[in-house]
Formats: sequence, structure tokens, C-alpha cells
Amino acid sequence: MFKASRRDVVIASGLATAFGLSSRLVITPALAQKTPDPARGHVTYKVGTADVTAVYDGIWEKPHDPAFVANASVDDVKAAMAKAGLPEDFVSIPFTVAVVRTGGKTVLCDAGTGGQVQPTAGRFMANFKAAGFDPDKVDTILISHCHPDHIFGLMEKDTNRPVFPNAEIIIADAEYKFWTDPAVINRLPDARKGLARRIQATFPNWKNIKQVAGEAEVAPGMRLVATPGHTPGHRAFHLASGASQLMLSNDTCYVPALVVANPGWRGVYDQDGASAEASRRKLMDRVIADKIGISGYHFPFPGVGTIARDGNGYALTVDKA
Repeated sequence: MFKASRRDVVIASGLATAFGLSSRLVITPALAQKTPDPARGHVTYKVGTADVTAVYDGIWEKPHDPAFVANASVDDVKAAMAKAGLPEDFVSIPFTVAVVRTGGKTVLCDAGTGGQVQPTAGRFMANFKAAGFDPDKVDTILISHCHPDHIFGLMEKDTNRPVFPNAEIIIADAEYKFWTDPAVINRLPDARKGLARRIQATFPNWKNIKQVAGEAEVAPGMRLVATPGHTPGHRAFHLASGASQLMLSNDTCYVPALVVANPGWRGVYDQDGASAEASRRKLMDRVIADKIGISGYHFPFPGVGTIARDGNGYALTVDKA
């Protein structure tokens, strides 16, 4: 695990961002970023003999919305943010991509926003290169699910040209089939139709996408973990190296200040709230029982820590960069 100084706090994480955006939003002075970027845009820590590099892609300071959590009010959300020691006038949603070097392979865990989702995101590629990585030398990209903040970094904004042309892209078959089914567009809310159309215009034409079933081993020491609910085929990633383990939870445990502390809260971006809650509880219970570390795509940078029980909920202790 990451061995820097630590702080005990239930912190904010995130969820999939606005679906189907085809261009970046305009930053106005009123929306200027309030949260400082980390002093370093990339941090590397060890899990056994594997190197895990957290690469910062930016942050979304999401305005409050009564529909954000189906069974909690805006006041409830603000109180949870304040209890976590975070600003209560917005929900902090960082984006952090994990890069794992294991067994001689360079494995990308999701691909970032590509600077195409929120106005304060899009730092990934610069930080990725500053950490010494080359996009042409990525061996494998694991896709947790097909929300824009996780996959738009795979494709250039206007051309959809692959950003990682030499990488094998691995995705759960259930997730792939859901988004590439032409009939799904008519079943989706309007805000997600553009996302499905973009996926259908790219993924079926790419020859380097591999669908896998179940909880297959997908890289040396790395397996998919079924965590459906946020999307139908959502997957976490489990890394084991020697006696050390790390669970990359992706969006299973988004916004820890909210759904880790209050696991029964159900967010608007969960496609199946009941399944998402069940997956979240099961994953956190496994992490606690097995005494392993946890990381999250939307945890505060560098996005790694530990989970413990806390009354009727759970608490996340986060390693500091």
C-alpha cells in the first residue's frame, strides 16, 4: 500500500459525469475551480512487486441537485460532505486513473475523460507522460464501465481516432453487449443516447477490443470482479502480488462521503440502485474481511486507502499524496 502520511476521513468520490457530451463546457468565472490541484500529478506506490501509479485527470465540483441521491435530500448531502471535512457547497468528484505495472505489462485501469467531459478535467495525458509513460506502449486497458469519464480518453474528440492504438482493450461482455445493442438507444434517457451512439460508432469497428465473461484473469495478477448496478456490466479490478492485494473499486464506491458512510443511499447515475447497493456492500465487506487496500477512480488523489466498518455504514481512510 501507499506509505505516505495518512488522514482519517470519510471522503468524497464520484460518479459518472453528464452523459453524451460531445464538446467541452465553457468555464465562466463563477465556475472557476475552487479545489487546488495536487502538487504532483502522478504518484507511484507498491502493491507487492507491482507498481501502481495514480495519474490525476482533474476534478468536477458538481453543483447540488435534488435528484442526485434518490433517498437523501440536498441538506443530507451537504451535511455528509461537511462531516467528511469537505466543502458543502458542491460535491467534490476527482478523476484519477490507475496505471499498473505488473508481470512486465503496463495496464491502464480506465482511460480518463480525454478532456471531453467536464471543464476542469483533462489533465491525464500530460500527467501520464510526465510519469514516464508512452501511450503507444500501453499493453492493456481494463474498462470498468462505459460512462464518459472512464472511456472518452480512449478516443480523440472529433475524429474518434484511438488514443492507445497498440493496447488490447478488455471489457466485460455484459457491459459491451448492453451499450452496443442498437435497441438500447430507445430504452435510454435522452441524456445517455449520445453516449450510446458514440460507443456504437467506435467500439464495433475497433479490432483490439476483447470481451471477457465473469471474473477472468485479464493481466498478470489482475482479475475482474463483478459489481453490477452502476451499469449492467460494471467491474472492479483485483490486483494480487505476493502477499499484497489492492481492490480497484472504480465506481462501485463512488462519493465515499455519501455512499460509503451511508451505503443505502442510491445515486441518480446508478442504473439499478438496488443492485449497485448490493455490489457496494459486498465489495466493502470483502475488502474488510480480506484486509486489503482499496482505491477508487473518484477518491481524493492519489485515490488509495482502507475501508472499515463505522456504525451502520463504513469509513474510508485515505492515504495522502
